[in-house]
Amino acid sequence: MIDTRRLPALLLAFLALLSLALPLAAQAREMVSAARDEVNLRSAPGRRYEAAWIVSRGYPLEVIGRRGAWLRVRDFENDRAWVLSSRTKRTPHHIVTASVANLRGTPSTRGRIIGKARYGDVLRTLQRRGEWVKVRLARGTTGWIARRLLWGW
Repeated sequence: MIDTRRLPALLLAFLALLSLALPLAAQAREMVSAARDEVNLRSAPGRRYEAAWIVSRGYPLEVIGRRGAWLRVRDFENDRAWVLSSRTKRTPHHIVTASVANLRGTPSTRGRIIGKARYGDVLRTLQRRGEWVKVRLARGTTGWIARRLLWGW
């Protein structure tokens, strides 16, 4: 028999544990990136299906499902498609979601601006520090961008 006087305390403890677990589950999303210069994202899992669009090397994608050797993925604009898993890798990349993102020499808004990245630019992820991500631009420049201006991992 359950002691009903202890029920509010048990419920509160359960809710506290749940609030700790939810952020961990949100961080546990599976990400991949395009492994080739051109990777077809298809409307359904199979080579006979139409290529919905093509992404370039490093383009980050979130895995939202699987069917055999195929991954159901979504991109930073929430577009969904299928990709052959052998066309992906687990090398972390980000994509710029702001119209322009300042590339800084240090992980701070006070850091010197050493470059700029534009909406849709794919960046190689090198390091994470708090709310900042150290990235490498396609042209080789390395620096820090605020995480809120990016999507990926």
